[in-house]
Amino acid sequence: MLVFLDESGCSGFKLSRGSDAIFAVAMVILKDGDAALLTQAAIERARQRSGHRSQFKFSRCSEDVRDVFFECVASAPFTVRAIVVEKSRIYSPALRANAELFYSFFVKLLGEHDGGTLRDAVVRIDGSGDRHFRRALSSYLRREVGPGKIRDFRMSDSKKDSLIQLADMCVGAIARSYRGEVRTDANRWRSMLSKRIANIWEFS
Repeated sequence: MLVFLDESGCSGFKLSRGSDAIFAVAMVILKDGDAALLTQAAIERARQRSGHRSQFKFSRCSEDVRDVFFECVASAPFTVRAIVVEKSRIYSPALRANAELFYSFFVKLLGEHDGGTLRDAVVRIDGSGDRHFRRALSSYLRREVGPGKIRDFRMSDSKKDSLIQLADMCVGAIARSYRGEVRTDANRWRSMLSKRIANIWEFS
Protein backbone atom coordinates (compact mmCIF):
# COMPACT_ATOMS: atom_id res chain seq x y z
CA MET A 1 0.00 0.00 0.00
CA LEU A 2 1.25 3.48 -0.92
CA VAL A 3 0.04 6.63 0.84
CA PHE A 4 0.81 10.23 -0.15
CA LEU A 5 -0.02 13.05 2.26
CA ASP A 6 -0.35 16.80 1.91
CA GLU A 7 -2.02 19.72 3.62
CA SER A 8 -3.76 22.94 2.64
CA GLY A 9 -3.75 25.99 4.87
CA CYS A 10 -1.54 27.21 7.68
CA SER A 11 -1.60 26.79 11.46
CA GLY A 12 -2.04 30.51 12.22
CA PHE A 13 -5.06 31.91 14.03
CA LYS A 14 -4.86 35.57 13.05
CA LEU A 15 -7.91 35.07 10.87
CA SER A 16 -8.58 38.77 10.40
CA ARG A 17 -4.99 39.35 9.29
CA GLY A 18 -4.54 36.77 6.58
CA SER A 19 -4.35 33.37 8.26
CA ASP A 20 -6.26 30.64 6.45
CA ALA A 21 -9.73 30.07 7.89
CA ILE A 22 -9.72 26.46 6.70
CA PHE A 23 -7.07 23.82 7.28
CA ALA A 24 -7.17 20.40 5.60
CA VAL A 25 -5.04 17.27 5.53
CA ALA A 26 -5.58 14.53 2.97
CA MET A 27 -4.05 11.19 2.15
CA VAL A 28 -4.12 9.62 -1.31
CA ILE A 29 -4.18 5.83 -0.97
CA LEU A 30 -3.12 3.31 -3.62
CA LYS A 31 -3.42 -0.38 -2.87
CA ASP A 32 -0.28 -1.49 -4.73
CA GLY A 33 2.34 -0.68 -7.34
CA ASP A 34 0.04 -1.47 -10.24
CA ALA A 35 -2.49 1.09 -9.00
CA ALA A 36 0.33 3.62 -8.67
CA LEU A 37 1.46 3.03 -12.27
CA LEU A 38 -2.07 3.43 -13.63
CA THR A 39 -2.56 6.62 -11.63
CA GLN A 40 0.79 8.01 -12.77
CA ALA A 41 -0.26 7.30 -16.36
CA ALA A 42 -3.47 9.27 -15.83
CA ILE A 43 -1.46 12.21 -14.46
CA GLU A 44 0.87 12.05 -17.47
CA ARG A 45 -2.17 12.18 -19.78
CA ALA A 46 -3.27 15.31 -17.93
CA ARG A 47 0.16 16.83 -18.51
CA GLN A 48 0.06 16.05 -22.22
CA ARG A 49 -3.50 17.29 -22.71
CA SER A 50 -3.01 20.50 -20.72
CA GLY A 51 0.50 21.30 -21.90
CA HIS A 52 1.38 22.00 -18.25
CA ARG A 53 5.15 21.67 -17.95
CA SER A 54 5.81 22.40 -14.27
CA GLN A 55 4.56 20.39 -11.30
CA PHE A 56 0.84 20.21 -10.65
CA LYS A 57 0.15 22.42 -7.65
CA PHE A 58 -3.46 23.37 -6.99
CA SER A 59 -2.79 26.93 -5.84
CA ARG A 60 -0.68 27.70 -8.92
CA CYS A 61 -2.60 25.93 -11.68
CA SER A 62 -5.07 27.73 -13.90
CA GLU A 63 -8.72 26.72 -13.94
CA ASP A 64 -8.28 25.06 -17.33
CA VAL A 65 -5.34 22.98 -16.11
CA ARG A 66 -7.31 21.92 -13.02
CA ASP A 67 -10.21 20.86 -15.22
CA VAL A 68 -8.00 18.68 -17.39
CA PHE A 69 -6.18 17.22 -14.40
CA PHE A 70 -9.29 16.11 -12.56
CA GLU A 71 -10.93 14.82 -15.74
CA CYS A 72 -7.91 12.59 -16.32
CA VAL A 73 -7.58 11.23 -12.78
CA ALA A 74 -11.30 10.81 -12.09
CA SER A 75 -11.24 7.10 -12.95
CA ALA A 76 -7.74 6.28 -11.68
CA PRO A 77 -7.45 3.57 -8.97
CA PHE A 78 -6.84 5.64 -5.85
CA THR A 79 -8.92 6.86 -2.92
CA VAL A 80 -8.76 10.01 -0.81
CA ARG A 81 -9.45 10.45 2.89
CA ALA A 82 -9.33 13.92 4.43
CA ILE A 83 -9.99 15.94 7.55
CA VAL A 84 -11.15 19.56 7.27
CA VAL A 85 -10.89 22.04 10.13
CA GLU A 86 -12.73 25.34 10.44
CA LYS A 87 -10.21 27.10 12.65
CA SER A 88 -12.67 29.51 14.21
CA ARG A 89 -14.08 26.48 16.07
CA ILE A 90 -10.75 25.63 17.69
CA TYR A 91 -10.70 26.94 21.26
CA SER A 92 -7.73 25.02 22.70
CA PRO A 93 -5.02 27.55 23.70
CA ALA A 94 -2.35 24.90 23.07
CA LEU A 95 -3.50 24.16 19.51
CA ARG A 96 -3.82 27.85 18.74
CA ALA A 97 -0.34 28.69 20.03
CA ASN A 98 1.81 25.75 18.91
CA ALA A 99 2.12 25.06 15.17
CA GLU A 100 3.69 21.62 15.51
CA LEU A 101 1.08 20.53 18.06
CA PHE A 102 -1.68 21.81 15.76
CA TYR A 103 -0.37 19.87 12.78
CA SER A 104 0.43 16.69 14.72
CA PHE A 105 -3.01 16.64 16.36
CA PHE A 106 -4.88 16.64 13.07
CA VAL A 107 -2.46 14.31 11.31
CA LYS A 108 -2.95 11.92 14.24
CA LEU A 109 -6.74 12.13 13.93
CA LEU A 110 -6.58 11.42 10.20
CA GLY A 111 -4.38 8.40 10.82
CA GLU A 112 -6.50 7.08 13.66
CA HIS A 113 -9.79 7.48 11.79
CA ASP A 114 -8.62 5.74 8.65
CA GLY A 115 -11.61 3.42 8.32
CA GLY A 116 -9.31 0.44 8.69
CA THR A 117 -7.52 1.43 5.49
CA LEU A 118 -3.87 1.71 6.56
CA ARG A 119 -2.10 -1.64 6.42
CA ASP A 120 1.66 -2.04 6.02
CA ALA A 121 1.68 1.31 4.21
CA VAL A 122 4.61 3.07 2.61
CA VAL A 123 4.00 6.76 3.34
CA ARG A 124 5.39 9.66 1.31
CA ILE A 125 5.21 13.38 2.04
CA ASP A 126 6.53 16.40 0.16
CA GLY A 127 10.03 17.07 1.49
CA SER A 128 9.79 20.70 0.42
CA GLY A 129 6.48 21.32 2.17
CA ASP A 130 5.69 23.07 5.43
CA ARG A 131 8.41 22.38 8.03
CA HIS A 132 5.94 22.10 10.92
CA PHE A 133 3.79 19.67 8.95
CA ARG A 134 6.79 17.48 8.09
CA ARG A 135 8.00 17.37 11.69
CA ALA A 136 4.51 16.72 13.04
CA LEU A 137 3.89 13.87 10.64
CA SER A 138 7.26 12.29 11.35
CA SER A 139 6.64 12.50 15.10
CA TYR A 140 3.17 11.01 14.75
CA LEU A 141 4.36 8.09 12.67
CA ARG A 142 7.18 7.32 15.11
CA ARG A 143 5.10 7.43 18.27
CA GLU A 144 1.41 7.06 17.59
CA VAL A 145 0.65 4.66 14.75
CA GLY A 146 -0.54 1.24 15.82
CA PRO A 147 1.28 -1.93 14.77
CA GLY A 148 0.80 -3.04 11.19
CA LYS A 149 -0.31 0.33 9.82
CA ILE A 150 2.92 1.97 8.61
CA ARG A 151 5.92 0.08 7.22
CA ASP A 152 7.99 2.97 5.92
CA PHE A 153 8.01 6.75 5.90
CA ARG A 154 10.04 8.98 3.58
CA MET A 155 10.19 12.48 2.19
CA SER A 156 9.79 12.87 -1.56
CA ASP A 157 10.53 15.69 -4.00
CA SER A 158 7.20 16.95 -5.29
CA LYS A 159 8.83 18.34 -8.43
CA LYS A 160 9.74 14.79 -9.45
CA ASP A 161 6.92 12.80 -7.81
CA SER A 162 3.60 12.99 -9.65
CA LEU A 163 1.76 11.20 -6.83
CA ILE A 164 2.81 13.85 -4.31
CA GLN A 165 1.45 16.35 -6.83
CA LEU A 166 -1.79 14.36 -6.89
CA ALA A 167 -2.08 14.69 -3.10
CA ASP A 168 -1.57 18.46 -3.40
CA MET A 169 -4.25 18.76 -6.07
CA CYS A 170 -6.73 16.63 -4.10
CA VAL A 171 -6.34 18.43 -0.77
CA GLY A 172 -6.45 21.76 -2.60
CA ALA A 173 -9.75 20.87 -4.29
CA ILE A 174 -11.26 19.70 -1.01
CA ALA A 175 -10.12 22.75 0.96
CA ARG A 176 -11.37 25.05 -1.81
CA SER A 177 -14.88 23.60 -1.44
CA TYR A 178 -14.99 24.94 2.13
CA ARG A 179 -13.95 28.44 1.08
CA GLY A 180 -17.04 29.03 -1.01
CA GLU A 181 -18.14 32.25 0.60
CA VAL A 182 -15.99 34.20 -1.87
CA ARG A 183 -15.71 31.73 -4.72
CA THR A 184 -18.58 30.73 -6.99
CA ASP A 185 -16.56 27.74 -8.25
CA ALA A 186 -15.86 26.38 -4.77
CA ASN A 187 -17.15 22.84 -5.42
CA ARG A 188 -16.07 22.59 -9.05
CA TRP A 189 -12.98 20.40 -8.66
CA ARG A 190 -14.12 18.51 -5.57
CA SER A 191 -17.15 17.41 -7.60
CA MET A 192 -14.90 16.15 -10.37
CA LEU A 193 -12.96 14.18 -7.74
CA SER A 194 -16.04 12.84 -5.95
CA LYS A 195 -15.75 9.21 -7.13
CA ARG A 196 -12.28 8.99 -5.63
CA ILE A 197 -13.21 10.46 -2.23
CA ALA A 198 -13.75 7.79 0.41
CA ASN A 199 -14.30 10.12 3.35
CA ILE A 200 -14.08 13.77 4.41
CA TRP A 201 -14.29 14.36 8.14
CA GLU A 202 -15.47 17.86 9.03
CA PHE A 203 -13.87 18.40 12.42
CA SER A 204 -15.86 20.41 14.95
